[in-house]
Amino acid sequence: MSERHPGGFLQIARAPIDYREPTARVRDFRQIHAPTWDVHALQKQGERCMDCGVPTCMGGCPIGNLIPEWNHHLSRDQWREALCRLHATNNFPEFTGYTCPAPCEPACVLALGGAAVTIKSIERAIVDKGWAEGWIVPEPPVVRTGYRVAVVGSGPAGLAAAQQLNRAGHLVTIFERDDAIGGLMVYGIPDFKFAKHQVQRRVHQLQAEGIAFRTGVNVGVNLPLVTLRDEYDAVCLALGAQAPREPAIPGRNLEGVELAMPYLVAENRRQAGRGGAAPITADNRRVVVLGGGDTGADCVATALRQGAAQVVQVDINTPRPQQRPADNPWPEAPLTYSQTYAQEEGSRDQYGFEATAFEADASGHRVVAVRGERVTWEYSGRRRRLSKNIVEQNVRILADLVLIALGFRGPDMVPFAGDNLALRENGTFAIRREDMMTNIEGVFAAGDANMGQSLVVWAIGEGRDVARAIDIYLTGESRLPSSIRTHNLPTEWRMGV
Repeated sequence: MSERHPGGFLQIARAPIDYREPTARVRDFRQIHAPTWDVHALQKQGERCMDCGVPTCMGGCPIGNLIPEWNHHLSRDQWREALCRLHATNNFPEFTGYTCPAPCEPACVLALGGAAVTIKSIERAIVDKGWAEGWIVPEPPVVRTGYRVAVVGSGPAGLAAAQQLNRAGHLVTIFERDDAIGGLMVYGIPDFKFAKHQVQRRVHQLQAEGIAFRTGVNVGVNLPLVTLRDEYDAVCLALGAQAPREPAIPGRNLEGVELAMPYLVAENRRQAGRGGAAPITADNRRVVVLGGGDTGADCVATALRQGAAQVVQVDINTPRPQQRPADNPWPEAPLTYSQTYAQEEGSRDQYGFEATAFEADASGHRVVAVRGERVTWEYSGRRRRLSKNIVEQNVRILADLVLIALGFRGPDMVPFAGDNLALRENGTFAIRREDMMTNIEGVFAAGDANMGQSLVVWAIGEGRDVARAIDIYLTGESRLPSSIRTHNLPTEWRMGV
């Protein structure tokens, strides 16, 4: 056992696990993260934690991860104990360790005047070592309650809810409309950002714990919700928010103007060898990506790997400032500029550009350019756009392929049109705050279907919370732990902005 270095934060520099070098990684579809890391170096990073009396990093984490406790164990070479504390609040820490933007880090006390603890790297290292050492094994319940629960959707919210409910002793079946379990962790996030074997080994774990999976079942289409409710004691709708935001722009129906998610899904299916719709290729094409978020960055990086001649990512907003605004104090998530992994790889970015039309070629069928205006904005305190100032009109960006990555407006409600499920104005399911139940008795909603488009870490927290709510509904009490009540917090906190 190693001795902890007192005052490590004063003497040890921040050193996160690196990404692979951009010019090398853009040539393949392997993970962008460095495949190996040094055990002793990560233990040193754990020593940088100050074990604060008020651990603000935990407040910055949407699921309240026990961050100082991991660091305590890690710095003493107690990796297995660190993994135990990590799993205490997070069912799938590799999901977050690889994909989360880590709002915990800017909330670290060290971030006030210097470099935060490398929390995300430490989380990834702990779970990676857990798998490598064989410490992560199935944990089936000792006793079954006899209650049956259906979980609709197998993304992070559905998987977390299912595992928690199963560990409470209930019989859980997950229904997934696609041909693979994992939701957007499998088909939405590119392979090079999150390798899919990391989902599959969790699926194997859950199967060994007693959870049943049914793929190719589109609830509301080939299995009515009312039938599911009759056959199960409770139903959890963890559908995700995949209904896209469509721009009201002339020329939207031109060939070469595509939605981001079908583009990413088709490439992920190709990488997995699963067939399906022919991938949309960016090979030797000029690509414009509309949208400055994570999905847009994933489109940029995918297009570069497909051999695009040029990729321009367009953001309607002006760039965020380099320093925190005065009305954005620590430990709030900083509203500051940071470069995405895709920008490192060679995208050409245009901020403050509002698209106004897609221009057609001479035949009138295919897109050849995106027309728009250069704009600046007056923002509210939390970057909500207020008034617009047009700086330049009739700007033209050449494009052979346009990918629309403007986010999502909620779950796909078409299959449930006849079920009388109450909705909020934003298109998500209306639930009771105290127990996450919809207006239909015994039917609950969680994840993006409840919150709207959000982060993987929020989805896991929602899954854990709805599992506790369902357990109480079925038995009158629950020993399942609750996370931070995600649906009681402001939208901007949930979105990590």
